[in-house]
Amino acid sequence: MHDKPMRFWSTAALVCCLALATSSCGNGERVATLEEYNTRAITLPDGTLVRAEAVMKPVDMAKGMMFRDSLPEGKGMLFIHGRADKYPYWMYQTKIPLDIIWLDKAGRVVELSEDTPPCEKQASQCPNYGGSVASSVVLELPGGYSRKHGVQHGSFISF
Repeated sequence: MHDKPMRFWSTAALVCCLALATSSCGNGERVATLEEYNTRAITLPDGTLVRAEAVMKPVDMAKGMMFRDSLPEGKGMLFIHGRADKYPYWMYQTKIPLDIIWLDKAGRVVELSEDTPPCEKQASQCPNYGGSVASSVVLELPGGYSRKHGVQHGSFISF
């Protein structure tokens, strides 16, 4: 009997919070969409802008692009490691080819695996790629996208 007023106030508080979160202050600024909330703007060497989903938690890094059916052009996944080290990646349960780009903290490409093939075999049968050079950040893009936009060993990507 007493939970109806509490439910009303909880719902009212939620609606107010959502209204505040999605409104702007009248200064013409665009409000970020939910899709953009956890993404970073990445600029490739030729000036192309990519929106990359940023992941920093080990569980999110382990999942990566697993089980996804596509990665549209202009999208990517950015793995931000806590410190520079050698980070090999694999394509276990990944369904699409990817370009995997290892970057140092300045954004210089230190290693690159283009059109890395998917691996839907048993985990023990999926090879590792890269990880022979210390890096801080790894960027995954659709297969073939890096060549199309001037990404090569030694080039710079801003993130």
